[in-house]
Amino acid sequence: MSGDTDTIGGGEALAVTERTRLRRMREKGSHRRADLDAVLAAGFLCHLGVPVDGTTMVVPTAYGVEGDQLYLHGSVASRSLVQAPDTTVCVTVTHVDGLVLARSVFEHGVNYRCAMVYGVPRVVTDPEEKLRGLRALTEQSSPGQWEYVRQPSRKELAATSVLALDLTEASVKTRSGPPDDGDSEDAALGLWAGVLPVVTTFGEPVTDPVLPAEVVPPAHVASRAGRVLGE
Repeated sequence: MSGDTDTIGGGEALAVTERTRLRRMREKGSHRRADLDAVLAAGFLCHLGVPVDGTTMVVPTAYGVEGDQLYLHGSVASRSLVQAPDTTVCVTVTHVDGLVLARSVFEHGVNYRCAMVYGVPRVVTDPEEKLRGLRALTEQSSPGQWEYVRQPSRKELAATSVLALDLTEASVKTRSGPPDDGDSEDAALGLWAGVLPVVTTFGEPVTDPVLPAEVVPPAHVASRAGRVLGE
């Protein structure tokens, strides 16, 4: 692992390794910890890439962040979580912000924010850290929910595996703005070009039909209706 730093835009830098070194389109990349934190804070779903039984498995799963740790969880019987602590994994978090529709197919693209985190995760065995990890996972997707609902029982904790991955080996890439062909020969074609924004918003809460009518969504749930993911 290299101890180099390669920070674009200034700020606290993440160490650069052969896996995270930016080789193409470096102007879109960053090794600033603040940029990594921003991408992770804006979502709650990641994709975990891990070798399983001689092949590569990419698993969509929820995550949570606390300090320098990214937490993942699942059943103790999950093949991806059972084998992940024995090998290097890659966790990616991607937010799509818009379709970039240019004057030519070649210049089409996507406005996005993406983080990639590498490392060998560890199984969390300390009971207190396990609860902290599960709290981070819960609060990442629904702030306020951990204190509102019943917390895990001993039996449930025993059936749940929690992995922790250091945020020390990571990189970020983003793309924003209009198409890149505004000053090309294709600009004379008279075709529309621009960005079609993609925005993920929360809808109105849908109540479990078996609930009594007087049980209404708590404020931390109801207040998210209409809000953009990541706000």
